[in-house]
Amino acid sequence: VQLQASGGGLVQPGGSLRLSCAAPGSIFSAFTMGWYRQAPGKQRELVASITNGGSTNYADSVKGRFTISRDNAKNTVYLQMNSLKPEDTAVYYCNRAPRGIGPWGQGTQLTVSS
Repeated sequence: VQLQASGGGLVQPGGSLRLSCAAPGSIFSAFTMGWYRQAPGKQRELVASITNGGSTNYADSVKGRFTISRDNAKNTVYLQMNSLKPEDTAVYYCNRAPRGIGPWGQGTQLTVSS
């Protein structure tokens, strides 16, 4: 069972989208989880993280626009993205934070363009 991110797509600037990621319990349970993204030609970066207790942290580039949440009963982490910008275009992944483990899965593509 792999990390399965979903919910990406094509969105106009200023739009919103919600990503979901189902994780195996061995990765998710009791651990801090995060959303990462990798734009073409750039390194993967951590954009948001959430502890098992619900404390959150965000990269400056997304602070105030993105909201991470988790459902511990479903081993699922979410990323609500508002006020999207073209520079948010990337493949988005979830994994443990601040350092992922195991296979990353395919991620989900977000493209912000008019």
